Amino acid sequence: MSVSRIVLERVSKRFGAGAAAVDSLSLSIEPGETFALFGPSGCGKTTTLRLIAGFERPDEGQIRLGSRIVADDESDVPPEDRRIGFVFQDYALFPHLTVEGNVGFGLRGVGSRERAARIQEVLALSRLDDLGHRFPHELSGGQQQRVAVARALAPDFPVVLLDEPLSNLDASLRGSLRAELHRILKASGKTVLLVTHDREEAFEMADRIGVMSRGRLQQVGAPEDLHRRPATEEVARLVCDACFLAARRSGDSLSTELGTFPAGAEAPAQGDLVILVREDDVRLVPDESGEGVVENRVFRGPGHVVHVRLRSGVTIRCRTTDGSSPRVGERVRVRIGPENLVIFPGNRG
Repeated sequence: MSVSRIVLERVSKRFGAGAAAVDSLSLSIEPGETFALFGPSGCGKTTTLRLIAGFERPDEGQIRLGSRIVADDESDVPPEDRRIGFVFQDYALFPHLTVEGNVGFGLRGVGSRERAARIQEVLALSRLDDLGHRFPHELSGGQQQRVAVARALAPDFPVVLLDEPLSNLDASLRGSLRAELHRILKASGKTVLLVTHDREEAFEMADRIGVMSRGRLQQVGAPEDLHRRPATEEVARLVCDACFLAARRSGDSLSTELGTFPAGAEAPAQGDLVILVREDDVRLVPDESGEGVVENRVFRGPGHVVHVRLRSGVTIRCRTTDGSSPRVGERVRVRIGPENLVIFPGNRG
C-alpha cells in the first residue's frame, strides 16, 4: 500500500476574464489523511479537485504529489500518469461490465491471478463480495457508489479524490452511506480528498476541513475546531447552525439587547461587534415580560428548533431536546451561555 502527501503552493486558475475560480490557494494534505474541501456552489472546490487530478492546468503555482511535481510553469503530468483514483459525482460506471469488471478496469499490467485477488480484496473491503457478477443497472444507488469507490481503490494508487460522492443519493440513504464510505476510505489507508457542499458529509467524514469561498481557503481545521472557533463571520455562517447578535464593547463588557457579557481576551477592540449565537447555546424561559416572541417551531426529534423574534426584529433560534418547547406566539426570556461566545468585528461585507 502506498500513500502520499498532496501539496498545493499558491495555485490559481481563471476561466475567461472573470474572477479567479481558484485564487492563490496553498494547502497541504498529509499522507493517510481524509480531507474535505467544503463550501457553496461556485466556491472553487471542484476546480481545485480537477487541478490535482490533472483535468485542468493551473495558471500559476505548483502541485506536488509526494515529492513529485505534477503541475507548475514547466510541468503538466497527464491524469493517467498521476497515480490518482477518482470517484466521479455520477459514478461513471461502465454499464456493459459487471461489478468485477468495473472494479478491475484499472488493473493493467498485472497477471490474471493477481488481478482476481485484488478485485476480491477490494470487493470484500467494500462489502460487495456477493455482487461481483451483477451489472450496474441491477444495483441500488448506494451499491453503485461503493462500486465506484472500489474501482478507484483497486489500482492501489496513493491518492483518492471524490467529487460530491453522495450528492446523487436520496437524503434518507446519505447518513448510513456516509458512515460506510468513511469506513472504506479509512480502511484503505489512502490520502483522500473529497469536495462537498454538504456540511454533515464534511464534518462526519473528514479529519480536517478546508472552508472555501470565492476561490480562497477561509479556514482549515478539525471539524470540532471549526465549529467552536470559526475564524470569520462568513465561516461561521457556513459551518454553524447560528444567528448573529449586534453588540458593542465598552471596556471589558459587551452590551447587547439580551444583556451584558464579559468581552474576554479574544474579543476585538472597542466599537460595534457581532456575537455568534449557536442554537445549542440558547435557553428559553416562558415569561410574559420576556424580550422575545416565538414565531415558529420546527420538530427535530426528540425536540424542536424554535425561532424567537426579538424586539429589534432579529430572529434567534434555539434547539430544544424534549417536548417542552414554548408554543408559537408565547413570549419568552432568551438566555445565552457566556462561556461559548465567539465575537467578530461588526463591519459586515
